[in-house]
Amino acid sequence: MDGQKIVPIHYSLLIKVFELDGFAIKRKKGDHVIMTKSGVKRPLVIKTSPKLVPVTHIRTNMTTASI
Repeated sequence: MDGQKIVPIHYSLLIKVFELDGFAIKRKKGDHVIMTKSGVKRPLVIKTSPKLVPVTHIRTNMTTASI
């Protein structure tokens, strides 16, 4: 990966990244945002608390989204 690494980012930026990939917000419940996309079997779940999303959650959602 040429010196690039994943770092925690604000949840709103992560939502925008997945929206650019074709995901849409389906619902919000508590501090969770659920995003879906046609053809993807599992929804993405993004926590809005704390505001910076941990690297493990980003990586898990990237795997689910096949990014």
